[in-house]
Amino acid sequence: METTVYSREFLYVQEMVNKGELGRIQFLRASHQQEMAGWPGYWEGLPPMWYATHCVGPVLALPGKLAESVSCFGSGRIEDHLIEQYNSPFAIETCHIKLKDSDLVAEITRSLFNTAREYRESFDVYGSKKSFEWSQVEKGQPVTFIGETPESLTIPDFARLLPEPIQRYTTEGVYDSNENQHLSFTQGSGHGGSHPHLAHGFIMSLLEDRDPFPNAIESANWTCVGLTAHQSALKDGETLLLPDFCR
Repeated sequence: METTVYSREFLYVQEMVNKGELGRIQFLRASHQQEMAGWPGYWEGLPPMWYATHCVGPVLALPGKLAESVSCFGSGRIEDHLIEQYNSPFAIETCHIKLKDSDLVAEITRSLFNTAREYRESFDVYGSKKSFEWSQVEKGQPVTFIGETPESLTIPDFARLLPEPIQRYTTEGVYDSNENQHLSFTQGSGHGGSHPHLAHGFIMSLLEDRDPFPNAIESANWTCVGLTAHQSALKDGETLLLPDFCR
């Protein structure tokens, strides 16, 4: 399961895609940037792309495609004491993903240490008729474009898609009594209101005896994008196919 593809922002854009409002999707971009200093020790120096599904998910789920190959570059350098655990020097990793059976390429960017940026999980989608761009800051508004004309918008909540007893959890936090909760849990009641949608989707897949979304192949594919991307970064951007088992 992946929170980003159950967030209200994703559900909003997915609805636009399904209605044909964007026209032909031409390009997708996503980023996940946060500062992880002070997190448990096993995070220290983690290669950015090893933790990439928050930005991989939406750029593959919206066009409904798997990733075929990646080309990734590392940029900048983290502090020496952070490099030791994983032997990864990069402050930022940025990757182009070639989608399978498609003319589309997507781009994702990740940072975890020594990079000044407010916490952000985001995606942008560019279509022939209409485009969507995530807000630049947490309290900002996303923008749609028709031609060159921008329009700011407020993303509606999608609690209506859930059973009534859990609808309130898309906006009502259940973490308020805990200390030191990261912004990802408090924003929009957990990753953009995604938590009740994700839990409901998984439980219904069991009750209806069907695959959840993402299913096993999609989950492996999304995860291997980041793992393979880091290998590419260590090889100075060499284009690498994802493993056979997830393609």
